[in-house]
Amino acid sequence: MTDPFGFMKIPRRPVPARPVEARLGDWREVYAGQALLPLVSEQADRCMDCGLPFCHSGCPLGNLIPEWNAYAARGNWRAAYDRLHATNNFPEVTGRLCPAPCEDACVLSINDDPVTIKNVEQAIADEGLRRGYLAPRPPERLSGKTVAVIGSGPAGLAAAQQLTRAGHTVAVYERSDRLGGLLRYGIPEFKLEKEQVELRLGQMREEGTVFRTGVYVGGPGGGPAGGAGGAGAVSLDAAHLRRRFDAVVVAVGALEGRELPVPGRELHGIHQAMEYLTCANRVREGDYAASPVSAGGRHVIIVGGGDTGSDCLGTALRQGALSVVQLDINPLPGETRPDHQPWPVYPKVYRISHAHEEARGRAGTDPRLFASATLRFEGDAEGRVRGLRLTAVEPVARRPVGDSERVLPAELVLLALGFHGPERNGGLPDGLGLTWDARGTFARDAAFAALGGPRASGVFVAGDAGRGQSLVVWAIAEGRSAAAAVDRYLTGSTELPAPVSAYDVPLTA
Repeated sequence: MTDPFGFMKIPRRPVPARPVEARLGDWREVYAGQALLPLVSEQADRCMDCGLPFCHSGCPLGNLIPEWNAYAARGNWRAAYDRLHATNNFPEVTGRLCPAPCEDACVLSINDDPVTIKNVEQAIADEGLRRGYLAPRPPERLSGKTVAVIGSGPAGLAAAQQLTRAGHTVAVYERSDRLGGLLRYGIPEFKLEKEQVELRLGQMREEGTVFRTGVYVGGPGGGPAGGAGGAGAVSLDAAHLRRRFDAVVVAVGALEGRELPVPGRELHGIHQAMEYLTCANRVREGDYAASPVSAGGRHVIIVGGGDTGSDCLGTALRQGALSVVQLDINPLPGETRPDHQPWPVYPKVYRISHAHEEARGRAGTDPRLFASATLRFEGDAEGRVRGLRLTAVEPVARRPVGDSERVLPAELVLLALGFHGPERNGGLPDGLGLTWDARGTFARDAAFAALGGPRASGVFVAGDAGRGQSLVVWAIAEGRSAAAAVDRYLTGSTELPAPVSAYDVPLTA
């Protein structure tokens, strides 16, 4: 166990990010080159080893946090690495991208600062990689069963790895020219360097997983314009794919972006956030010399206060935007947990992302305008956006506040309003017998099996395609659970873990 008095003697000290000036001058991760040890070992010693570790409940993967904290505190990196991977296929990803609901569920956070669980997780994953612990785990024998996984985001990759290790022959189909889904094209390089993705893909190939890129299952030849690498993809009939495999896992994500139907939306210079982020990531991949949708030298407004908006903010700053404003329709959150969101739920409080920190470091102020709504876009004679008229809104009803209208300069507007669900175009639903639920996602039962009658037999839905937009940690948990359901369908039983059901939701009050 850890030091039973560690949390009393050692204050919380997160790993510091690189200086803002250095980060804005490159695209490397914000922690790149930072010394994680021995700071992380000391912080791991703050874990209370409490009798009821609610951090397990805060994490949908059920990560064994007190166990690998204890190993990290003692410098036993091999054991910590193994315990970390016992529940998580890609801890180097969650350690970088997850907002860490486990920390808000930490027992210490009742009346103190929680353990820096996310920092410890990343440190264990990175130290294990440095020591050469990342190795393929191919199955001892093959089952003779075949599985197709559609989509190579975190849910699809987790399902594919679990099923491959269970002995099934797995092929992953990705419509883009590169693997990784949103990990590749939606997450900026400064949050996740793509080397991390490539290392895992290499491990999976050595284990026996087969990858097919540039294949748009159920889509028209050429793929959707502006998709994340879908242009130029070869179309593959979904029904034909289903006949070729014993089971199919649909993990295509939820990329149907929400629109902003206000006057002036047709003006040039207004783009969906994912289109913008994809272009920026393609520059980093070497596909473009410069992004066709760049913030360089422009006044930029980001509509939407979530993580995607923050990613756009950090990207725009690195591209050299003249100014960046982020609009959030929600009121300014408080600094402390509100009464209606008690421990251990993940509370809505005032949080500063690395991008917000960078914007404050450059301009001296928080780039966000809270309780603000867009009324219309204003343009010039050539049909280009030149301004955004906004209004303050009431906290609950979101009705406009009188005499609060104003116009902000805008030469590039990015819509980061979230996603409805899987894209509606293409023949994937008809080919696999999928149906839509009331939320706009693919309908499924609690065991991830698609609901659509006999034609959907043997088809399973994992990740955002069934849950709706969510966190990377939920996507991995769903991929692992869907893999267990597929294994049971194919063999009659399973030893694969299933950390969540399709109907599970985050902790709420």
